[in-house]
Amino acid sequence: MKAETLKGHLDMLLLAAVQADAAHGYAIAETLRARSGGAFDLPEGTLYPALHRLERGGLLASRWSEVGGRRRRVYRLTSKGHRALATQQGEWVDFARAVHAVLEGIA
Repeated sequence: MKAETLKGHLDMLLLAAVQADAAHGYAIAETLRARSGGAFDLPEGTLYPALHRLERGGLLASRWSEVGGRRRRVYRLTSKGHRALATQQGEWVDFARAVHAVLEGIA
């Protein structure tokens, strides 16, 4: 999928990927890839700057975790992140409904 298509939707997708449970960056990327049937295959250069930006904005919080001798930064949704995700999901549903109506010629 073209990067242009993701613009404006990446934050919502990342927040949704950690909504149910905290996860490290690679697991978040895998969740997006699996849930999208491979359509969302984010490179590290896109994923980590976005996660850091969401953390700076207070939508995600992170902590260091050690698994098998490897340190990983694990991200979780904050209360502010839950609210932002709910808002973005509502906006997305409205947008998708309107696009569908235009494509299908529904008045």
